[in-house]
Amino acid sequence: MANPLATEHEPSPMLGESAPYLALLEEVSRVAGIDKPALVVGERGTGKELVAARLHFLSSRWDRPLVKVNCAALTESLLETELFGHEAGAFTDARERRAGRFERADGGTLVLDELGNVPLRMQEKILRVVEYGEFERVGGSETLHADVRIVGATNEDLPSAVRAGRFRADLLDRLAFDVIVVPPLRARADDILRLAEQFAINVTRELGRDLFPGFSARARDALGRYDWPGNVRELKNVVERSVYRTPPEAQAVDDLVFDPFASAYAPPPAAAPGDARNPAPEEQPPEISLPCRLKDETARLERDLLERALDAARYRQTDAAKLVGLTYHQFRAALRRHGIVPRRGAASRSA
Repeated sequence: MANPLATEHEPSPMLGESAPYLALLEEVSRVAGIDKPALVVGERGTGKELVAARLHFLSSRWDRPLVKVNCAALTESLLETELFGHEAGAFTDARERRAGRFERADGGTLVLDELGNVPLRMQEKILRVVEYGEFERVGGSETLHADVRIVGATNEDLPSAVRAGRFRADLLDRLAFDVIVVPPLRARADDILRLAEQFAINVTRELGRDLFPGFSARARDALGRYDWPGNVRELKNVVERSVYRTPPEAQAVDDLVFDPFASAYAPPPAAAPGDARNPAPEEQPPEISLPCRLKDETARLERDLLERALDAARYRQTDAAKLVGLTYHQFRAALRRHGIVPRRGAASRSA
């Protein structure tokens, strides 16, 4: 059973050849050799924990413990016992002494993930460890010492948090001996396809399939045009979901599933110019004369657009779905709803 206190695994090994990525690796190598606290900052899903781990393994502490804790996953009282440990009898369920993360990381590196979520009272205790290497277990009076390099990771703007009174300025000063900024995926355009192909190869293997067929030209274009607000983690999810939904006999992965919440029973998002997922149809629907029955006219218009899309796409249903701003599965459901049987040369309708 997985440890609920463990930090979330980042989505991939560190891969890339783009200029921003190579600059990041160079910065990590430089900071790793300085035995001082460091901060790793960046948007969600960029791989901050991987960068923190690389800092450890390139440092002189590489053969000592690397200990991580997700500060956002714990209440204040649990975080205190996780970081500093507790004595037997410190609270109701404390039947025996337990070492905290600082003790376990002695001589090595402690990664404080989601650092911006640490409560102010806990920040004061962490500051004492950073400055003097001293702390006490919960429920204890003995002063303990730990030689730990602290690496903080966060997607929060800590200087703004200081100004808002949510983060201690003195702790930020101590931890920010050097700050590594992890670039977002949209700044690493040259790495997107390489990462996507690696994720696709991995999930193909997990699915027990023989070969990843590659991405179609349109899929590659969509990968490059999307903004990736969820960064590498989102890219991994999109690729794995799309490969999973692509039939094993397909010649290429063509239909990228960006939104897993989209269904045939919910309207698709409005198409925007240049949106790789929702290209706007070139033709506008004809005007409808009044009076009319809205339900009948809507059904007629939808059926007409579906058939026109099929014809324009030469009955390639994935292409036709793109023309009307639907996913492949939404498009298939709409065809069934109107009784349209897609076949080359003609489309039959229900009465």
